[in-house]
Amino acid sequence: MAEVGTAAVASWVEIDGDAFAHNTSVLRGMLLPGCRLGGVIKGDAYGHGLRVCLPVLHPLLDVIHVVTAQDALWIRAWERAHDVAPRPILVIGVLSPDEVVTCAREDVAVVVADAGFAAHARAAQAAGVTVGVHVHLDTGLSREGFLPEDLEAGLAWLDGVGGAVRVDGVMMHFANVEDVTEQAWARQQLERFLEGERVLRALLSAAGRPATLVRHTAASAAAMVLAPSHGDVVRAGISLYGLWPSRETRIGVRLVHGTVPSLRPALAWRVPIQAVKSVPVGTPVGYGCTWVAARPTQLAVLPVGYFDGYPRALSNQGHVLVAGARCPVVGRVMMNHLVVDVTDAPAVGPGDVATLVGRDGAEAISADALATRAGTIHYELVTRIAAHVPRILLPPSGTAGDGGAGHGPEGST
Repeated sequence: MAEVGTAAVASWVEIDGDAFAHNTSVLRGMLLPGCRLGGVIKGDAYGHGLRVCLPVLHPLLDVIHVVTAQDALWIRAWERAHDVAPRPILVIGVLSPDEVVTCAREDVAVVVADAGFAAHARAAQAAGVTVGVHVHLDTGLSREGFLPEDLEAGLAWLDGVGGAVRVDGVMMHFANVEDVTEQAWARQQLERFLEGERVLRALLSAAGRPATLVRHTAASAAAMVLAPSHGDVVRAGISLYGLWPSRETRIGVRLVHGTVPSLRPALAWRVPIQAVKSVPVGTPVGYGCTWVAARPTQLAVLPVGYFDGYPRALSNQGHVLVAGARCPVVGRVMMNHLVVDVTDAPAVGPGDVATLVGRDGAEAISADALATRAGTIHYELVTRIAAHVPRILLPPSGTAGDGGAGHGPEGST
């Protein structure tokens, strides 16, 4: 196994810092003039590791979006510790009244999605702080947010909290925007958003409150294929990490822009081979004996399994890369192990590195392709790589070598 400090690790995730600069450049090239680039780093930076990715992403983004107060406060602490200018941060998840007060003290904005925020506003008022809020409109996703027709009643508490709440923005989420051949619902959502925005501005003006609002509706897919959604800032998520929101988005980008830019995946997942053994014809492999050798076979045992986030659905379905060769997963994926057939790979031995996701030589296994085989989506695949798997930021500007498999998580965090 590879070493991290004094502790052995079974597998590790490599993060290509240069990929973030490439992907943010691609995204900025698609935005309308004046639209700022926001980055969503929820879900531990989509499984890539917030603490590893933030130093690279922070200078590339205009706005940062998170789901929890804990992430927002950690970012503020990191900014102070590294003496860097703070970025605007918006927490788009559910918070307690105490968390809202803490966010206000750290100049972190929060989202108002229902009338229950009145309790949070009163907590801010009692604490003598002012919290910046973005009003969330539900225009058709049917998740969080006010229906435009419910705004007046839902925000009636604003009159009683004085300067404890400052309304800074208005937002929404699209339900279905990727298919550019059928965007009737997306465009209807935009109309509903504009209706809600007009209502909100009128309410603020009637209350003598500033009605200058930051408008944001677009996540990655809308930012790429629906220019009218850009508003003042976009909330780029999966695309920051070099993964397409969907295959439909990639097709839509070609239709809209005439070309498909290359996104660069930031994540690779690697594991050292634990053991190599030869078995004769007729030998079963793994629990349930679901695979039987049809030829003299060389097997490699990898110390990684569904406990680490490798999907059990890839039993007898997945592939890994060993010495640049594509090798099938044989037998069931186990809690801490999987077995691969390396008969057709160049000579390999214990300690050699296998690639679960990423590139090795001329071959690559994408998160999207692996997720498809597992019957899921790449969002789930990368975010479910277990937290105990170390994330390592690779040296920038191609200094890691020829782009082949890595050599272990030296200096990882």
